[in-house]
Amino acid sequence: MGSLDLRKVVSLLFIIAIAVVFTVQFGPGSNGFSDVNPSAAPAAAAVVNGKEIPINEFRREYAGQLQYLRQQGQPITEAVARQFGLPQTVLDRLVNTELLAQAAARQGLRASDEEILRILQRSPDFQKDGQFDYATYQQVLRDYFRQSPADYEEDLRKRLSAQKLLGVVQAGVVISDDEVRTRFAKEGNQARVVFARFLPSMYADKVPAPTPADLTAFKQAQEKAIKEYYEANRFVYQQPERIHARQILLKLSPDATPEQKAQVLARAQALRQELEGGKDFTEVASTSSEDPGTKASGGDLGWVERGNWEPALANAAFALEPGKLTQPIETKYGIHLVKVEEKKPAQDKKLEEVQDEIATTLYKKEKAKELARAEADKALATVKGGQTLAALFPPEKEGQPALLRFEQETRPEAVQTDTFNAASPNVPHLGPAPELLTAVFATQGPSVLDQVYPVGDGFVVAQVTERQLPDDAKFAEKRDELRQQAQQAKQYEVADSFIKALKKSGKVETNPAALDQVAGG
Repeated sequence: MGSLDLRKVVSLLFIIAIAVVFTVQFGPGSNGFSDVNPSAAPAAAAVVNGKEIPINEFRREYAGQLQYLRQQGQPITEAVARQFGLPQTVLDRLVNTELLAQAAARQGLRASDEEILRILQRSPDFQKDGQFDYATYQQVLRDYFRQSPADYEEDLRKRLSAQKLLGVVQAGVVISDDEVRTRFAKEGNQARVVFARFLPSMYADKVPAPTPADLTAFKQAQEKAIKEYYEANRFVYQQPERIHARQILLKLSPDATPEQKAQVLARAQALRQELEGGKDFTEVASTSSEDPGTKASGGDLGWVERGNWEPALANAAFALEPGKLTQPIETKYGIHLVKVEEKKPAQDKKLEEVQDEIATTLYKKEKAKELARAEADKALATVKGGQTLAALFPPEKEGQPALLRFEQETRPEAVQTDTFNAASPNVPHLGPAPELLTAVFATQGPSVLDQVYPVGDGFVVAQVTERQLPDDAKFAEKRDELRQQAQQAKQYEVADSFIKALKKSGKVETNPAALDQVAGG
C-alpha cells in the first residue's frame, strides 16, 4: 500500500459519499423494486417501506465502486474500503435511491420515453461500434442484468423520476450576500495541525485480567452496561447455521432450450471432474466462473446463511462437510458448483452464559481507556513544557505514521495534517472532532491546544503549526465563485434534509450481515 495516494483516495471516497445525497445511480438494478417475502428477508441488503434491495444488487453496486476506484489508479484493497466505510456508503445510496423513487411516484413525477431513450443511447454498455445496438442491448440485459428490456426500462424510468424529484427539491435554493460572506470567512480561516492519538487498544495488553473479586464487583456495578452490550451484540451470540462457501457459476439464459441447458450442464460436470481430480477451486473459479461479483476473488461468497439462497442450492450446500463439493445445481441464475470451506453451527447463547466474558471485555476496555487518558495527559504536559509532538512521537517505520499507511496504530504517532479551513466538518486524517475544531480556529497563530480532546474511543493531543486568517481584500474577486459554491453546498443540505425526512416518515431496515457477507467482516 506504500504507493497509494492517500489524498486522491480520500477525495474519491468523498465523492462517492456525497453521491449518496444528490446522485441517483443508473447502474444495474439499483432501484430494488420487488415485493418482500418475509421468509427471504436474510437475502435482502435492506427493506425500504416494504420494498426489498437484494444482496446481489448490493454486491454488484459495491463491486462497481471498487472497480471505479481502481480504474482511477488507486490500488485500494477491500480492507481499506471497509476502513473508509465504503460498503455502508453504497448501501445508503441504494436506500436513498429507493426512497426518492417511491416519493416521486407519490408526487406523480414520471420520466418520459424520450428521456429513457437518451440514457440508453448514451450508455457504452449497449453500444456497438460507437452506436446504440438493440441486439447488444438485449444480450447485455440477458447475460448480465438478468432482466427483460421492459423491466430494465421501468426500473430506469423510476430512477430518472427520482432524479427529477431531487431537482424539484433543490430548485428553490437561494443564497444571500451574508451567506456568501460567511462562507468566505470560513474558507479563508485556515490551519494546519499536528496531532497524536492515544487509543485504548494501544494499552490493552498492559491491562491484566480482572481477579475474581474485581470481576464480581464489576458485574454488580455494571449490570446495566453488560446487558446493553449483550443486546447490542446479540447477533454474535445468536446466529443461524452458516457456511463459508465458494462458487463457480455458469450462466444459463431463462429461455434456454433443452439442448443449450444440456451443454452448460456438461461444462459444469467437466469442471467438477477437474476439481475432484485435484485442481484448485479458487483457480478454476477465477478462470471459468461467469459470476462477475465473485470471479475475481476465486468465487468467494463469504459467510452465507441458509435463507440467502434458493432452497435447492442451500439444501445441497448445507448438507456437505467442509472441503466437499456439490453436484451442479440449477437456479434462476444458472448452474452452480459450490464448495464448502468452513461451517459454523447455529448458536443461541443466553446472557447468563456469556456475562463473565462480556464483563471481562468491558473491564479491560475501561482500564485501557484510563491508561490512554493518563498517557495523553502526560504527553500534553510535556508539550506545554516546550517539546513538540513530532519529536515525542515520531513514526515507527517508513517515515510515515501508521494512520497514513492504513495500518493499525500500535502506539501514539505524530500526524501532520494538510491545510484545512473552518468550513470543514472534520480534521484531516482524524475525522469528526467538533471541540478540537473549535479550539483550533479560536487560536490566532501556532500554539499548543491546552487540553486533551476525546475523539472516538480515544484521546487526542494537538498543536496548531500554521494559521491563516481571512483576507477581506480577496473577497470581491472570489464573490461569484463563492456564491456558486454556497449554492451547491446548500443544495446538498436541502437534498440531505429531504432524504432524512423520507427516512423518518417511512420504514427503512438494513441488514448489517449483508455488508459482512459481501465486503468481509
